[in-house]
Amino acid sequence: MKRLFDLVLALCVAAVLLVPVAIIALAVRLTSPGPALYWSDRVGRNNRIFKMPKFRSMRIGTPAVATHLLSDPKAYLTPIGPFLRKSSLDELPQLWSILVGDMSFVGPRPALFNQTDLIDLRTGQGVHLLVPGLTGWAQVNGRDELPIPVKVQFDAEYLQRRSLAFDIRILWLTFVKVLKRDGVTH
Repeated sequence: MKRLFDLVLALCVAAVLLVPVAIIALAVRLTSPGPALYWSDRVGRNNRIFKMPKFRSMRIGTPAVATHLLSDPKAYLTPIGPFLRKSSLDELPQLWSILVGDMSFVGPRPALFNQTDLIDLRTGQGVHLLVPGLTGWAQVNGRDELPIPVKVQFDAEYLQRRSLAFDIRILWLTFVKVLKRDGVTH
C-alpha cells in the first residue's frame, strides 16, 4: 500500500512540477559551473548505498560531509544555493529516488555514507529496515537542529507508529514547515 501511495503521489507531483524543475535546473547551470544535479552516496534500506539526486546547492569540490561539519558552509554555497536550501527546492530531484524505489515520501532521512554514528544508532534500533524518506518524523520535530541520538529516537518512534495515516500527517506537517522555512540552518 505504501509503495503504491508513493508511486501515485510521485507521478502526480512530478507532472505538476515538471516546468519548475526544468527552470531550477537551468538556474543552477547558469549561476555556477558544473551539472545541475549532485548525486550523493546515501544509506538506504538494510544499509545499502544508493545514489540520491539533489539540485546542486554547493560548489564543485565541496567535501562530501554533513553541512554542519564544514568549517564555513556558506563559503561552499553556489549563488542560488541558500535559496534552494531554505525553500527545500534542492530536494525535488529525490522524486526520482521515490519512483525507482530507493526512497519513500516518508521515512528516516537517508544518512550520508560516512555518517557512521547515525548509521550505527539506527541499525541498533532496527531503523535500517525502513526505506528512507524525503521527509520524516525527525524532520517535522526539529530537522537540522536535532542531535543525532534524538533524530534516531524519532526514527525509532516512526518505525513503531508507521501507517498511511501517520505518513499523511507527517507530509502535512512537512508542508507547513517548508512554507515557514522552519528548522533549516543553511
